[in-house]
Amino acid sequence: MKPIKFFFWLSLLGSLTGAITVAALYYYLEPSLPSIESLKSVQFQVPLRVYSSDNKLIAEFGEMRRIPLAYEDIPEPLVQAFLAAEDDRFFEHPGVDYKGLLRAAYQLLLTGERRQGGSTITMQVARNFFLSSEKTFTRKFSEIFLSLRIEHELTKQEILELYLNKIYMGNRAYGIGAAAMVYYGKTVDQLSLPQIAMIAGLPKAPSRYNPLADPERSLQRRDYVLGRMAKLDFISDAEEQEARSTPITAALHTAQTEADAPYVAEMVRAEMYERYGNDAYTTGFNVYTTIDSKLQSVANEALRNNLQAYDLRHGYRGAEQHLKLSGDEDNQTLDALLRDHRIVGDLLPAIVTGIEEKSATLYLGEGRHETLAWAGMEWARPFKSENQAGAKPRQTREIIQPGDLVRVLVSVSETGPTLRLAQIPAAESAFVALHPDNGAILALTGGYDFYHSKFNRVTQAMRQPGSGFKAIIYSAALEAGFTAASLINDAPVVFDDPSLEAAWRPENYSGKFFGPTRLRYALTKSRNLVSIRLLRSMGIAHALEHAKKFGFNPANLPHNLSLALGSGAVTPLQMASAYAILANGGFRIEPYFITRIERDNGELIFQATPVTVCEGCTEASNNNLPLAERVISPQNHYLMNSMMRDVISQGTAVKARSLGRTDLAGKTGTTNDQRDAWFNGFNRSLVAITWVGFDSSKPLGRGEVGGRAALPAWIEFMGSALKDIPEQPLKVPTGMVTVRIDPQTGKRASVDQSDAIFEVFRSENAPKELSSEAVSNSEPGQRIKGTASEEQIF
Repeated sequence: MKPIKFFFWLSLLGSLTGAITVAALYYYLEPSLPSIESLKSVQFQVPLRVYSSDNKLIAEFGEMRRIPLAYEDIPEPLVQAFLAAEDDRFFEHPGVDYKGLLRAAYQLLLTGERRQGGSTITMQVARNFFLSSEKTFTRKFSEIFLSLRIEHELTKQEILELYLNKIYMGNRAYGIGAAAMVYYGKTVDQLSLPQIAMIAGLPKAPSRYNPLADPERSLQRRDYVLGRMAKLDFISDAEEQEARSTPITAALHTAQTEADAPYVAEMVRAEMYERYGNDAYTTGFNVYTTIDSKLQSVANEALRNNLQAYDLRHGYRGAEQHLKLSGDEDNQTLDALLRDHRIVGDLLPAIVTGIEEKSATLYLGEGRHETLAWAGMEWARPFKSENQAGAKPRQTREIIQPGDLVRVLVSVSETGPTLRLAQIPAAESAFVALHPDNGAILALTGGYDFYHSKFNRVTQAMRQPGSGFKAIIYSAALEAGFTAASLINDAPVVFDDPSLEAAWRPENYSGKFFGPTRLRYALTKSRNLVSIRLLRSMGIAHALEHAKKFGFNPANLPHNLSLALGSGAVTPLQMASAYAILANGGFRIEPYFITRIERDNGELIFQATPVTVCEGCTEASNNNLPLAERVISPQNHYLMNSMMRDVISQGTAVKARSLGRTDLAGKTGTTNDQRDAWFNGFNRSLVAITWVGFDSSKPLGRGEVGGRAALPAWIEFMGSALKDIPEQPLKVPTGMVTVRIDPQTGKRASVDQSDAIFEVFRSENAPKELSSEAVSNSEPGQRIKGTASEEQIF
């Protein structure tokens, strides 16, 4: 009995010593243990996500990929797989599995090595949320005490939810939601059993068992998890064997954007960073923009097609690079040569591997060899300058050679792919469309390809608007008492203006002069000299003050007569804002692109309240939205809209008649030497602005005016955007009268005048005098020195 008593007292003493040691450790560590309360309101680091107005993902920003899930949204097989892999007694132990700890301690005493961790899921939660990963006894005991606290404060389901959303899964994926998306491009409820087992095997060592980094080890770990699931009766033996026979199917899946609007995404990112700093990337903000994904897609395609058409007109600048090929390269070698050349816009990189007299063989990557037919490259006259291209090629070797790295456009039809030789455009473009009633930006692209050039030409490029600014000048003239029938002399003139460096001899684009011209016709044909004389007559100060109503800062505009030709610097977005006034009835709106901001849990933290056009409304009847301010009269709006419709029906934008609509209005814009080409156009429901030019401001080339270089993109976009929108007639406001006038004099026509036309006037400005002999032209080339009174304008 003595040995038995000895061991009894020895065990009792050991137990007491152990209990005292544990108690002492607890009281020693307790003051430094963090509060468990924070686990009840955990804010996971979730990336910033940007969406279109129709809930299409535009972009995601943030180092950590995470998709937090509620416990009830996690499939049971996924929970079972993690229990089998990490802690099969999770629902039985109180947070610490003493059996597991004893096994780990026994292994440590037996071998002197840590072969078994003994950590429960609860202990991993304690470590991941509160502790470091250092392997010390103090940290281990802190982990144990915290685990007991956690089990006391939270339910098992809440603990599992924290664990499955927090755990690192490799490849920047945190939590099972992100892991399912990163490795399989699926949501958790779409995963198969072998995929579930693979994900459940990752937490033990994400870098070692990663299926992308080491498929063989990943397969072994997956099969181990499947075996554990079968042993615990979570799955049948048949299910285990079927899953084991399935190969690894994991592949890297980045965030799948559904709307191609990277320039908008960057605008949102910058705005969110300005508001929230670095928290913008980790707080789980969901930003919903005004962008319409369908219109955005049309805008992207219209801009790219237009720049490609410009390139076709000006010739081929040659291969991007010439690679020295032996002719024996295999696909793997060619893939390596293509690796550093990404797709730009819709242009694929390709290597010329062989040529015939009128065809070529190209390698497009990933084992894909295609034929480039003569029809796809016969356009490629050699580029010499913006004004000149070489002779039309007669055979392939005049255009490309084996080893050339080129770009191609690929179109697919029922007969297979068709290739066209292309090149990354040297010219650039900007396109923006917005709703005229509230300024919501519906589509925006700041260049051919964001990843090729991140410069946003819609918001950052300050360019001369050219004749597009004449709409502001003519609107100002109407306010100054001019009418659509007022005559201005279109004749050569030289200006001595102290604000200009030398005598200025402006001229029309055609180089011709047409004598006295009605304002309506002058705007329709974009007559420069008429605009200059008109500005001089009304006064620069009046025009600048009127431009202020359209959102332009007079301090940023020229204070001389070149203002009439749009010599100031503006952005396409400013032009869109200004033209919205001409579209919406005369109200000032502000462009905006963020509709609302929500947290990841759906909590609304910002809702846009844009000023909105609503004639006859009060703010209460307009859903409490602030009402837009009227800045031009209904009569001014009607006359401008009417005259700008003529620009399309019979003026410099006549190509837009191809759309078959009568409710379109706009104005072309071209600057000196064709450095900038614009089309600014609208109807009642949509404003769209397109600009084309070189970032270096060099000329686009002869004939590259707004109606040729920019208008086609606008036509392509509006043709799609307005497809299902009925025409909206222009309503005549009160205070207007229609009068038959003599088109030569602008005066009231006689009853029997056969060539009389109808014109609309403000009642107080309607002509009363009958037409007689036409006004004679002024002396050609007369010099104007001082005030307007020194010349005969009418």
